[in-house]
Amino acid sequence: MENYFNVSEIQVQFLPDFKASERPLISKSSDAYKIFSAHWDAGLMQFLEEFKVLLLNNANRILGIVDISVGSKDAVMVDMRVIFSIALKASACKIILAHNHPSGKLEPSNADKAITTKAKEAGKVLDIEVCDHLIITPDGYYSFADNGELEKSFL
Repeated sequence: MENYFNVSEIQVQFLPDFKASERPLISKSSDAYKIFSAHWDAGLMQFLEEFKVLLLNNANRILGIVDISVGSKDAVMVDMRVIFSIALKASACKIILAHNHPSGKLEPSNADKAITTKAKEAGKVLDIEVCDHLIITPDGYYSFADNGELEKSFL
């Protein structure tokens, strides 16, 4: 006879630190760039690729920022299951993706475009909007939304 009592319990919990009205508001890509830049390790930015996600509520207020992965000099692995499981746990309605290019180049690669498309499609299934994907460097950023590769949805 099987033991039906050996089942792990899953607990879902998200404890925000601030009231919604106290959270930063994202209304354009430069707002997101400023937040990401403030939370990026400057020492690693020009050394290793990292991938982060901003979680937003329906009013474009930040719920949190999440470190998704750290990669190598010219690549970073991105797992959509990790991104969206965290977004679901935080009850995020929208997300903004970001990764850095240690080379300093702001042009998206084919892999960057594929990740953006994959995230957008996954978000559609889960009703979590992918507002933008930023490629960041210490000197600036590239916004997929600003360049017409994602629908603008900040406002």
